Amino acid sequence: MQLTQALVEVEEKLQTLLQELRSLQVYCRSLEEENLRLKRELCSFGDSEQAKVVENAAKIEGEGHDNLARLYNEGFHVCHLHFAQPREGDCLFCMGFLRKDEL
Repeated sequence: MQLTQALVEVEEKLQTLLQELRSLQVYCRSLEEENLRLKRELCSFGDSEQAKVVENAAKIEGEGHDNLARLYNEGFHVCHLHFAQPREGDCLFCMGFLRKDEL
């Protein structure tokens, strides 16, 4: 009976993970579409305008990443699944998100 219950619990956890994976897929798809739209929009700018946009984006990205790292260190989630919720222990999604810029 215990083995059956354990299998049921594993199945429930797998279903939960599958739901999270599906939501991540939807989120990634929307990010890819937005990225494509922004690339098209950027291509319509002149060279001087493009340089300003790229410079501002780099500045904002650095500041934003620093702010998210600070929030994570203060004990909050920065991943989209649990954003701004208090966290207990480390979150692999948050850590992966914060580390992606370092790679």
